[in-house]
Amino acid sequence: ARFMTLTLDIQVDDNAWDHEAAAKTAAACADAVWASAAEGVQPGEVSLLFTSDDAVHTLNKDWRGKDKPTNVLSFPAEPMPSVEGLPTPLGDLALAHGVCAREAAQKNIPFEHHLSHLIVHGLLHLFGYDHIDETQAGVMEALERDILHRLGIPDPYADAQ
Repeated sequence: ARFMTLTLDIQVDDNAWDHEAAAKTAAACADAVWASAAEGVQPGEVSLLFTSDDAVHTLNKDWRGKDKPTNVLSFPAEPMPSVEGLPTPLGDLALAHGVCAREAAQKNIPFEHHLSHLIVHGLLHLFGYDHIDETQAGVMEALERDILHRLGIPDPYADAQ
């Protein structure tokens, strides 16, 4: 069986998250990212961990050497041969509820809008996009704007111009 889109493996290990709302938001974002940015990406599985600031802090320190929590971490999977009937792992995302909530409040935007932006951003990283230099950042931000527009979410960069 061929997978025509992304399969999401959703884990919620912090009660601050609304499991149903997080899963619904993740699915909508995955569909929109797949429709906009999946050229050259094999269908596969993404694991999303909706967790605490403390858990993301630990991951950020252990994997990136940064001793602080952050909003979203992306861990692209190592390329591997596909196994018939199983989705190819594309990578993992970890999202910190407290950081996401504080940032949304600071930006005076709905939590769901900010969460959608972070999921889209993280998925684009798993698809190979990055923002290391201005050119890459411009491409990635334009994709984010387009995808979020498809989801009915205002441009998150509008005030940053």
